[in-house]
Amino acid sequence: MPSLPPAHPFDDDKLREECGIFGVVGVADAANFVALGLHALQHRGQEAGGIVTHDPEAGFNSARRFGYVRDSFTSKSVMNTLPGPLGIGHVRYSTAGSKGHTQIRDVQPFFGEFSMGGAAIAHNGNITNADALRRELIERGSIFQSSSDSECIIHLMARSLQRDIPERMKDALRRVEGAFSVVAMTRTKLIGVRDPLGVRPLVLGKIGEGWALASETCALDIIGAEFVREIEPGEMVVINGDGVKTHRPFEPKRARFCVFEHVYFSRPDSILGGRSVYETRRAIGVELAREAPVEADLVCPVPDSGTPAAIGYSQESGIPYAMGIIRNQYMGRTFIEPTEQIRNMGVRLKLNINRALVRGKRLVLVDDSVVRGTTSIKIREMLLDAGAAEIHFRIASPPTAWPCFYGVDTPDREKLLAATMSEDEMCAHLGVDSLRFISLDGLYRAVGEAKGRDAAAPQYCDACFSGEYPVEPADMIERGFTLKTAAE
Repeated sequence: MPSLPPAHPFDDDKLREECGIFGVVGVADAANFVALGLHALQHRGQEAGGIVTHDPEAGFNSARRFGYVRDSFTSKSVMNTLPGPLGIGHVRYSTAGSKGHTQIRDVQPFFGEFSMGGAAIAHNGNITNADALRRELIERGSIFQSSSDSECIIHLMARSLQRDIPERMKDALRRVEGAFSVVAMTRTKLIGVRDPLGVRPLVLGKIGEGWALASETCALDIIGAEFVREIEPGEMVVINGDGVKTHRPFEPKRARFCVFEHVYFSRPDSILGGRSVYETRRAIGVELAREAPVEADLVCPVPDSGTPAAIGYSQESGIPYAMGIIRNQYMGRTFIEPTEQIRNMGVRLKLNINRALVRGKRLVLVDDSVVRGTTSIKIREMLLDAGAAEIHFRIASPPTAWPCFYGVDTPDREKLLAATMSEDEMCAHLGVDSLRFISLDGLYRAVGEAKGRDAAAPQYCDACFSGEYPVEPADMIERGFTLKTAAE
């Protein structure tokens, strides 16, 4: 089966959210709304996408494609195969499953026929006990069609003895550990669920007489839907012609929303927890300027994710803001089949230095994170080649020292720069004049926790920074992953 070429080197040195989900019910031509919603969520997954719809006459129909939504779900020949007033969709990168080798069978939504009718499901997150569930299900006779952890939910639903699909979904999700936001559909219902910790986002919108569910509010904006509220941690909503009904299938727990959604994953025009993502990122820059001041001539973002934090740093420090690095907005993941010569160009395909601006200047360079550090080294080389006098990196997140197991593509821990080096060692490795990260307390202040992080009861999942996992990653421990020790 075909697969996408590897990510461009610039993208490969970033943490990546793995999925975006969207669903709509009660509108004519639901597939068109789903395609628009997925387009708005494209930043959450660019390898592949899928749409499933239901029409009273045509039944369930699905289309799954590799690549961008704009290339896969805009032609009449595809969209005409997806009739009906009810539909869900999914965009993905690969985490669980055949990571880096996506096959069409792994592309969601997944569909299953049950005794009471068909159902489709799309999942954002990661099931941390998927290996154990898969072994159990296979031993009991289940036949898996994909390598995705999400398929476990369909098989668990098939084995439930409950008499309707929402109840079967409750049964299934009670067996699942980890992070999950889910949209699902039957012939007449749209269903949305968040895990008890609410690690991944899910929001509810109203459009005319219909309803929409989406990973982010920006996907509601693109279809002209009114943002109603966030689906709460541990909540299931079942939506049909009678409206929205709430269920509470899980034991209540203290919410631990992913703090990195604020830092990088979500679009800056989305709203999270009642806060503008853009404004939160600007506030991160303000905190960073207070914690890590430096004498410099210009504050420059690493575009585009570093831009709001760079603006905040500039405003707080009084150092002028400038676009010292320009991003090529038209550089897709595939571009051209990369020869060795093209590969050696690396970051230059996506970023270029504004030479006239940076020559002779002391620069504060603001980025959202440092993962492997390979992109940071390339950017430093390009800036020095353009004549920059000094380069001071300021990072709008704490050091990423631990992998995420809740739906984010993170390298193995030994490949994370902050897992093996101190801040001073990283500074020397990157070859810059100074390097500072925002503190975990500073990050919490920027997202609205005035006193910083409560070590006894943190309000967010910050495991990639702290190594404190709110859900034990059972599969990874079985494979040999070692949790944080008291000494660390």
